[in-house]
Formats: sequence, structure tokens, C-alpha cells
Amino acid sequence: MTVVTRFAPSPTGFLHIGGARTALFNWLFARHHGGRFLLRIEDTDRQRSTPEAVEAIFEGLRWLGLDWDDEPLFQFSRAARHAEVAEALLAEGKAYRCYASQEELAAMREAQKAAGQPMRYDGRWRDRDPAEAPEGVKPVIRMKAPREGETVIEDQVQGRVTVANDQLDDMILLRSDGTPTYMLSVVVDDHDMGITHVIRGDDHLTNAFRQSQLYRLIGWEPPTFAHIPLIHGPDGAKLSKRHGALGTEAYRDMGFLPEAMRNYLLRLGWGHGDDEIINDAQAVDWFDLDGVGRSAARFDLVKLTALNGHWLRHADDARLVDLVAGRLGHTVNEEGHRRLLVGMAGLKERAKTLVDLAESAAFYVRPRPLVLDDKALKQVSGDGAATLAQLRARLAALEPWDREALEADARAAAEESGLKLGKVAQPLRAALTGSTVSPPIFEVMEILGRAETLGRLDDGLNQTANV
Repeated sequence: MTVVTRFAPSPTGFLHIGGARTALFNWLFARHHGGRFLLRIEDTDRQRSTPEAVEAIFEGLRWLGLDWDDEPLFQFSRAARHAEVAEALLAEGKAYRCYASQEELAAMREAQKAAGQPMRYDGRWRDRDPAEAPEGVKPVIRMKAPREGETVIEDQVQGRVTVANDQLDDMILLRSDGTPTYMLSVVVDDHDMGITHVIRGDDHLTNAFRQSQLYRLIGWEPPTFAHIPLIHGPDGAKLSKRHGALGTEAYRDMGFLPEAMRNYLLRLGWGHGDDEIINDAQAVDWFDLDGVGRSAARFDLVKLTALNGHWLRHADDARLVDLVAGRLGHTVNEEGHRRLLVGMAGLKERAKTLVDLAESAAFYVRPRPLVLDDKALKQVSGDGAATLAQLRARLAALEPWDREALEADARAAAEESGLKLGKVAQPLRAALTGSTVSPPIFEVMEILGRAETLGRLDDGLNQTANV
């Protein structure tokens, strides 16, 4: 058997974290078993489904690196096929027309509520003669669900779960306007797409009982179900926007790498021993449903950020330059790209996100004269200005221009002036970066080159003179 999984979002908003993890688990399970991962857009809610939301889902999956097989299937386009299945059940006596009005159903529910009974359809048209149908009422089509015994699901995460059939009612398959319901559409699409494993949130577990009944009523074998626990916030409450329940594009904009997000989402509810850092090859090799826990996972932005720092440090420097260059707010020329590339090894050691990285890298490509922040301005004032002037004269003739020679010259200048190295290095850092925080300053000077370094020192001295 070829494993076939699917991710089936509704295009009514962004691809949120819970959906992204569901997609990841389906993708990994399919890839682990050498199977296929399909994408279905459940766009039957025509009022809320938008092309923008569809594109947001596509873009979110692409950013996460989750490639799907075949063209995406749009559920609404298959409405005729869904209705065809319902009509076939009707012809076989496995479904029936229900003429109960909305007022009648509301009264039924009120009576059940008053009697302390579960509120569900009581089957009043299940065996009634259609000849008794009232005029002018368009019926719905309901399935004839089994009333005795129980429905059992051998769930790959939750274990064996059962429900007594008398707790379920005859659900609607086709509405009075002839449109199929979500439950019918899902079953028909999963069957026709050849889905072997339905991996989704455990909020769908109750749906699985009804869907399993419908499969068997039609005469199809249900897929294997695996209902994964939902994601909660750090406080244990249901994940919400205040916890960080944002779209994947928001995390991209916050500076997270897709490989870090994949790693983090993988560990939300799934484990492989004590392994925390897991690359894609390991994830595909190790992932299976027996590693999924039954308890709700807790989303922790601090842990995600720390994990992202690891993946930043191990990312390709040229790739990071491209990612950072787009965040600097201006075009980066060839020389700027060179500086960023050479300096990236030092820059990425201190960053947790691409936002951090862009902020710390910006000084390499800012046009002159740099604007010094208040702390930096203090460093190049007074004694700092005198130190810079002295260094400026020495650096103009220094050979060779590399970090070792630059540091040795700065040490010599400090000793001659009776200063500690920091009293020399800090004014240099301030004038060359505009800040009091940067990678090692002699590394910075080597990367900037002699002409840029001397030019920035002149700019710093000019700013001091004009204060």
C-alpha cells in the first residue's frame, strides 16, 4: 500500500501555527513511508473563502518548505460529485429526505433541552412516507446512521475510541438547496483522492465517528485516523493571538528561518528520545505516529527564538546575506554584499533572528557619514577624539591591513599613551559602527578596508568637532 496523506485547510485566513504543524506531520509521514502528500483547499464556505487566503496558505507552505504532490484540489469544484454520492445513498435506501422545518427543529431542540436530553435530530422523517411531505418545503437529505451498537476507531494517536451509535443522529448530507455538507464532502474527497491516513487535530475526533459511519454506509473502507493534540499557550490555555497564534508569514517577518520553524513544530507534540535539534533528513527518517504524544503541546516563543539562533549559526553565509539584504531598507551594492559575506560568520554568532542579524549587520553597508548614537558620540568626544586622531595618523600608513596587524598597532598606541586597549578600541568601534556594540573591532576594520575605515574615522572626528 502506498501511503497517501493530505492537508486540507479552509481558505478563510492565514496558515496558522496549528495548521502548519498538521501539514508538517502529514508531509513527514508521507515522506517517511515513501508515499504522497496532497493538498486540498476546502473552499465550500463561499462567503469566507478568498483568493488572498488561498495564496497565503500556498505561500506559507512554500516558506516552510513543505512541497505537495500533484495539483491542489479545490473542494467546491467537486460539489456535483458529492451530491452524486448522496443521491446514490438515497436510491439505495441508506439515506432519506427530511422535510422538518427550521421552526420544527428548533421546537424539538427546546423540548429536548427542557427534558435534560442531548439535543440531536430525533429521526422523525427516517421511516416516514414521503407522500406525507408538506407542500413548499425543500427537504434535506440525511444519512441513515446505525442506531444500535457502537462505532469504533482505532486511532493511531488516541488509541481505541468508541461511541455508542445511539449518541449520534442522522446527519445531513445535502442541504435543502442541494449543496453538500462539509462532512459528506470530506469523506468523498478523501476516498477519491486515495487518502490512506487522515492526520489532523483532535478537535476533529468527534467528526471521525460520523465520517467512519458514512464510509461504511457507502461501502468504502475508512482511512486510518490519527488525531493529534492541539497546541496550547505557555500557560496551558488554548493557543490564541496573545500567545503567538499568528500566521506563518508573521514568523517569517519576525526573522525566523523555515528550518527552525520545522524543527520547532516537529517537537511540539512529537519526540525522539532527548533529541532537540533535528534536521530534515533525520525528521523524515525518524518520524512516525508512535512518537506523537496524547497531551497538548505548549507553544513557547522563547524556545523557538533560541532554536532559531542555533539554525542561524549553522546557516550558509551567502544565503543569510541575501535574507538580510532585503531587510536593510535600501539597495546593497556589490561592495556591501562583499562586506556582509565576509562579516557574516562573526555577525550570526550573536543573533537570534534575522531581524537581530539585519540590525547588527547594517553598519557594514550604511552610507557615510554614519549617524552615531548617543553612547557612541560620547566615546568619540573629549579624550576619545584625541585617541582617534592619533590612530588615524598611524593607520594611514599601516601595513599589512589585516586584523592581527590592526590589533597589534592599537595595542602599541595604547601602551604609548598609557591606556588600556579598551580605551582605544571603544572610540574606534563607535566611529566605525555608530554604536558601542559590534563584532570584534579589528575584524570590522579588516572587512571595511583602509579607505572606508579612514573615511569613517574622519566622519567621526568631524561630528565631534561640530558638537
